[in-house]
Amino acid sequence: MAGKKETYNVNGHDLVKKIKELISEGNVRRIIIKNEKGETFIEIPLTLAVVGTALIPVWAAIGALAALITNCTIVVERK
Repeated sequence: MAGKKETYNVNGHDLVKKIKELISEGNVRRIIIKNEKGETFIEIPLTLAVVGTALIPVWAAIGALAALITNCTIVVERK
């Protein structure tokens, strides 16, 4: 059963901040980052088991992505 989906448009430099904010809310199941054309850059499935140091490689990828793009869309699937 699919959860509720929300969409956020952010600048590349706000990308990491917004994703950290969303994850801290605690009810996020999946985050999808898309470019301006709607093409998916990265999908991040989040579970209760994925916390702390397990997210370090994800943060590195998101940081690199944020440096390359100007605007993007974050699609958030909630429980």
